[in-house]
Amino acid sequence: MSSPAKKRKRNGAESSSQKTRSIESFFKGQATKKAKQAEPEPAPELEPEVTEQTLSDEALARQLQAQWNEEESAASNTYANHHIDKDSEPKTLPSAPTIPVDATPAAPSTPRKNTLSLQSSAGSEDTVSLAIPFDQSPQIFDASKYAAELRSHWAAEGGNASYALLTRAFVLANATTSRIKIVDTLVNFLRVLIEGDPSSLLPAVWLATNSITPPYDEKELGLGGSSISKALKKIYGLDNQGLKTLYNKHGDAGDVAFEAKKRQAFTLAKPKPLKIKGVYQSLLKIATSKGSGSQEAKQRIVEKLLQDTRGAEESRYIVRTLVQNLRIGAVKTTMLIALARAFLYSKPEGAEYSIRPRDELARLKKDELAEIYNNAEELVKASYARHPDYNDLVPCLLDAGVTEELLVRCGLVLHIPLRPMLGSITRDLADMLTKLQGRDFSCEYKYDGQRAQVHCDETGKVSIFSRHLELMTEKYPDLVSLVPQIRGESVSSFILEGEVVAVDSETGDLKTFQTLTNRAKKNVEIGAITVNVCLFSFDLMYLNGEPLLNRPFRERRELLRSLFVEIPNRFTWVKSLDATSADSDTVLEFFKGATDAKCEGIMVKVLDNTTRADDTIQNADVTAAADIDGNPPEPPEVNNGTKPPKEKGTRRKALLSSYEPDKRLESWLKVKKDYSASSETLDLIPIAGWHGNGRKAKWWSPILLAVRNPETGILEAVTKCMSGFTDKFYQANKDKYAPGSHNVISRPSYVDYHGEPDVWFEPQEVWEMAFADITLSPTYPAAIGLVSEERGLSLRFPRFLKVREDKSIDEATTSDYLALLWRKQGEKAKAQGDGDGGEEQLGWQEE
Repeated sequence: MSSPAKKRKRNGAESSSQKTRSIESFFKGQATKKAKQAEPEPAPELEPEVTEQTLSDEALARQLQAQWNEEESAASNTYANHHIDKDSEPKTLPSAPTIPVDATPAAPSTPRKNTLSLQSSAGSEDTVSLAIPFDQSPQIFDASKYAAELRSHWAAEGGNASYALLTRAFVLANATTSRIKIVDTLVNFLRVLIEGDPSSLLPAVWLATNSITPPYDEKELGLGGSSISKALKKIYGLDNQGLKTLYNKHGDAGDVAFEAKKRQAFTLAKPKPLKIKGVYQSLLKIATSKGSGSQEAKQRIVEKLLQDTRGAEESRYIVRTLVQNLRIGAVKTTMLIALARAFLYSKPEGAEYSIRPRDELARLKKDELAEIYNNAEELVKASYARHPDYNDLVPCLLDAGVTEELLVRCGLVLHIPLRPMLGSITRDLADMLTKLQGRDFSCEYKYDGQRAQVHCDETGKVSIFSRHLELMTEKYPDLVSLVPQIRGESVSSFILEGEVVAVDSETGDLKTFQTLTNRAKKNVEIGAITVNVCLFSFDLMYLNGEPLLNRPFRERRELLRSLFVEIPNRFTWVKSLDATSADSDTVLEFFKGATDAKCEGIMVKVLDNTTRADDTIQNADVTAAADIDGNPPEPPEVNNGTKPPKEKGTRRKALLSSYEPDKRLESWLKVKKDYSASSETLDLIPIAGWHGNGRKAKWWSPILLAVRNPETGILEAVTKCMSGFTDKFYQANKDKYAPGSHNVISRPSYVDYHGEPDVWFEPQEVWEMAFADITLSPTYPAAIGLVSEERGLSLRFPRFLKVREDKSIDEATTSDYLALLWRKQGEKAKAQGDGDGGEEQLGWQEE
C-alpha cells in the first residue's frame, strides 16, 4: 500500500528472479546424506529450487531437528559427520522463517560453532533503548544521562545509534494524539542523538520526516507493493492467504509486518542490529539503484532490512518507512519545532556555542519559556523556508546552534528554491477592502497556470522550480532559452517568481490550466513543443548576489520591471492596478476584467511597509505562518498546548510588504471568482464508494470524500457526493477504481469513518467541491474536537466541480480549515442580521 500523504509511484517490474530453497528440502537432504555416507563430508553448496514458504515450515523444522539430534547421539562420529565447514556455510538462507545458524554445542560436553540448531528469536530486542522515557517534559528529561548509557551500549554493537532508538520515539509519538507530547518526544530523542551520536542526527531527521532527500532533488524508492509483499512472505514465512488475511484485518502494511514478526518464533541467524545510519543508507541505495538488475538489488535490500529487525515494532516502522507512511502524527513543521527546542537544551561535545542549563529553563514561567521557544522556532523555520534542505540545516545547527548566524550560513542560495510566500483567502471584494483599509495595495490578475521560481547565476545556468519546489527545468526549455534575452545588461544573477500560463503565441490569448498539463514533463525538445507558454512575472527575491526579501514590494516590483526586458506573449509582467480601499469601483472593474480574461480572480498585495496609527507593530510574530505543507495558518501554541488569548481592543496587525517565505499573511490576499459569489469550495479526497442504484447501478455512486488532519495524517470522512458528475466521468471513475485493480484497497487504518462502503479507494486525487453550507454531524468525524467534542462537520448539498490535477493530497483541505469556515459561516450569519438564530440555522443542523 502507498502512503495517504503522498502517492507512491507504482512499479510493475518483477522482483528478484533468484530461486530459493525450502527448509523441507534442505533438511531432508541432510538426513539422507547421514544415512548413506560412512565418511565425513562437508555439506554441499545450496542449489536453488523454486518453492513457496508456508507457516508449516516451523513445525517441520522442529520435527527434523529432533530427528537429527537423535541420530547425532547414536552416531560415533557425531562432530565429523555433521560439522559444516565455514567456507561452505551460506551466510544467510533465503527462506528465513525458522532455523538459526548459531554457536550451539554439537554434544553435551563439547560446544562447537556453526552448527545448525533451533533457537528462539525472542529476547533479541534492544531493551536499553526501549526503556527510555522520551515522552517526558524536556525540562525533566536528562539527555546527558541517557546519552552516556547509550554510548556504552552502542559500543558493544559496533558503535553509532541503533534504529531501535528511533523506533522507540516512533512508538511513543504514535501512542498519543497530543501535539505537545509528540513534540516533546521528538525533542528528547533529538537531544540524545545531539549528545550521544551527532553523526546519526541528520539521517534520523530524514527518516522521521518520511523522506531521504530535499524536494528539489527528490529520489523515489520505486518500490511496488509486490516488493514489500514478497519480502514479508519470504522473511516471515507467510503464504499468500496468510498475508491477505493479515492485511484485510489490519489494513496497514506496517501492522502486517508487526503481526508477522511476532509470529516468527525462530530465525536462521541472530539479527545484526540495525543502525539509523545503515537504514538511511539502505534507502538511498534503493532510490539510486538503476538499470539492469536494479529490481533484484532493491528486493535484496528490503529483505535484509526486514531480516535484521529486532522485534515487531522495528519491523512495523521499517515497512512503514518503505511505503512512505510513518503515521506518527508529525508533519514537517513539527520536526522544525523539535529541532529548535532540542538545540536550546543540548549541544554536541566540543561545540563552542552556549546553551541555557536545563534547570534554569525549568524555573521559567510558562510565558517566558514560550517566548524563548517561539524565538528559536522562528529562526529555524525562517532558515528552512529560505533553504529547505536538512543536509545543510542540521550541520549548521550542530556547529552554530539556534543563533542569528543560522540565517547567514543556511540562507538564500541560488539553485536551491525558497518556499513561496502564500496569500490568505478572503470571502469577497468587500472583505478584502475592509482588511486593507487605509493602505496602498496592488491588484494583480491571478492567472490559471503553474507558479514558477526561476533561478539564474552569473554563468547563465538556469533552474526552474514549481510551487512545491520540484525541479522542472526540463519541462520548460523554451523558458530557459528566454533568460539571456530577458535579463538586462546590469543583471548578473537573480531569482524571480511568476506564473507560467498556456497562451496562443500569435494572439496572446490565455488558455486553461488543463491545456498546460498536456505538455510533457521530461526530455522536452523546443522544436517539438505544441503548447506555448508565457511567464507572467510578479516578484523579484534576489538580484546580483543580494537577497531582496526585506525590501518593500513596491521596490522589488520596480527593480523587476526596470531591469528585465519584456518579450510579448513569452515574458511579461502580471497585469496590475495600484489602488486604495477608496477605489472600490475601480477595483471591481479590474476584478471583472480578470474573470472575463479566464483568470481565477485577483491577488491583492500591500505595496509599502507603512503602518496605521492603530496598527500593532509586529509582523511574523502575530501573523501565523502556514505550515510547511502550505495549509491555512493556525494560532500558535504555547507550552501548555492552549491557544493564546486574543488581545482586547481594536488595534490591527501591521501588514508589512516584505517577502516572507512559507508564510500565509494578510499582506497578500486572494479574491477568487468562486469566493465573490459567496460560495467557498473545498479540495477533498475521494476515499470510498458504494454501488449505485437504478441507472447508476453500474457506477460508484455516492462517493465518500475526506479532509486531511494536518497533525496526524488521518483522512477524516466529511461527506458523500452524487451530484455534479457526468456519465462519462462516472464511467472513467469506475474504470479507474475497478475491483481487483491496485487503486482499490482493503479498509485502510488511516481513514476515520465508521460506515462500511462497498469499496475503498487508494487515496490519490483531489476533487474541488462546492456546497451549500457546513453542518454539525453525528455521522462524519471531520474536525471532531475542533468545534464539538461529540460531533464532526459535514457538507450540505455537496457538488463535484472538477479534479484538481494541480494539487496533491498533501494540499487537500484540512480539518482545521473546515472548522475555520464553519466559524466564519456563523459570523457571517450574525452580520447579516440573523443573530443567534441564524448561527443555529447554518451551523447547528444535524445530518
